[in-house]
Amino acid sequence: MAGPWKDARTIPVTTTPTMEGHPIQAYLGVVTGEVIVGANLFRDMFASIRDIVGGRANSYERVLADARRQAIEELQAECGSLGGNAVVGVDLDYEVIGKNGSMLMVSATGTAVKI
Repeated sequence: MAGPWKDARTIPVTTTPTMEGHPIQAYLGVVTGEVIVGANLFRDMFASIRDIVGGRANSYERVLADARRQAIEELQAECGSLGGNAVVGVDLDYEVIGKNGSMLMVSATGTAVKI
């Protein structure tokens, strides 16, 4: 796999410590991506109603998926800026932060490598 990447979003990301069939040539360091999203009052209200009635809170699922995607894109961009062409050992964390748990933080951490 070659770099530098024209679009960092194409840099492969894996939760495993290696990429099968691609020996790691160099470890470039830890990279992170973090996204904080605020909760929306109306979305919270409708999610609460849905929780009472049953079903899935689709609005929350979309926000969570977008935040996760953005955190991974930041991770890929940081990897690309270090000259890497893959990120291994990725861990995703979710935290509720802020006064009264009003915000959600999604963080992605991994190791930038050259393969």
